Amino acid sequence: MLDLALSMSSSKQPPDKSPSVAWPDMVKFVRQLSHDIRNNLNAIELQSAYLAELAEEGEIKGEIQRLREMTSQIGTSLQRLTAGLSQANPNLIPYPAADFVEDLKEKLTKEFPDNAGKVIWDVQLKDATLQIDPELAQQAFLEIFGNAFQHERNLKAITARAYIANNRFVFELQEPKARFELSTENWGREPLRNVSQGHYGLGLNRARSVAEAHSGDFQAEYDQKKSTLITTVRLPSFAAERS
Repeated sequence: MLDLALSMSSSKQPPDKSPSVAWPDMVKFVRQLSHDIRNNLNAIELQSAYLAELAEEGEIKGEIQRLREMTSQIGTSLQRLTAGLSQANPNLIPYPAADFVEDLKEKLTKEFPDNAGKVIWDVQLKDATLQIDPELAQQAFLEIFGNAFQHERNLKAITARAYIANNRFVFELQEPKARFELSTENWGREPLRNVSQGHYGLGLNRARSVAEAHSGDFQAEYDQKKSTLITTVRLPSFAAERS
């Protein structure tokens, strides 16, 4: 009995004493940190511009230009990070659903030129109209596509469906996946859970928050029979007024 008690005592894990930080406090910290770093980057950019004016050799000018480009890339990455953490506050306007999808296709080609051609579109929208912030909504859908492209390097084809059902604009992204073992119960509700170089697990969380800010919903499910992960966004829609 004593041996058992000692064994149980030795197997106990020490209590977790790591600090518990509220999400709003963490967001505030990241925003401030990003702001401070970007201020330093701006100073580096100004100094680089000054050095470029002083430099006489073409090779040195070229190296300074590359330095300025690297600095700009870091600043852009920080802006995307803070945007991913920010609260979605859409400015809603009426927008034809078909036009929104066409704009999304065009933007997809610009953002993901190597993968946009792999998307098979099935669009059945008729004359439906959305009440959306077009730029914010477009960012959310691009996040969904970006997540799919990121995790399927050898992706050959992916299906995007857009249609109207029960007065809702429904968008489905169907990704073929031979194996899928993740839970979709909290899909888009676990920011920072999966972090890798240049990716911080914020994209799907951002897409979900944008959908909900538009009085919509966001979910995912894995169809085992079809070996397909289906990500679905639903937004309110209404028929266009006829003159």
